[in-house]
Amino acid sequence: MTALTYIFITLLTICTMEFVAWSAHKYVMHGFLWRWHEDHHKPHYKEGRFFEKNDLFFLVFATPGIACILTGTLTPHFWVFFVGLGITIYGAIYFLIHDVYIHQRFQWFRQLDSRYSRAILRAHGAHHAKQTKEGCESFGLLVVARKYFKKRSEWKRQTA
Repeated sequence: MTALTYIFITLLTICTMEFVAWSAHKYVMHGFLWRWHEDHHKPHYKEGRFFEKNDLFFLVFATPGIACILTGTLTPHFWVFFVGLGITIYGAIYFLIHDVYIHQRFQWFRQLDSRYSRAILRAHGAHHAKQTKEGCESFGLLVVARKYFKKRSEWKRQTA
């Protein structure tokens, strides 16, 4: 295989992970593992806690990436390494956007201000508007519905 093929595998995996994450968020986190995810929907930073049960998902999602990297390194199936690399890169992107930028768990990226970054914030805010596992919207991270590119007052008026 060529370097271009490995780059393609990595990029395809990163793109695919957005849909894996959307599905896991909707059907696992808001499904049978709600008890892990529930505290993420409750305001608790005022209580002085930094970690939440929801952070356990980091371990769950890191496991396939690590497994693929090891498999690709230790077997003749080297291309699997690049699947693991794509999963890991998506995980880093998710961490930087979700935990750092959106939830401000670290004091980085506060100056981001673009049409896309505002849409991400609006979509995530709409998701967190509910503190229950039912009735939430916008389960993805990077793919944002068109309505969130408008000001919140505009799309709320359209749905009223």
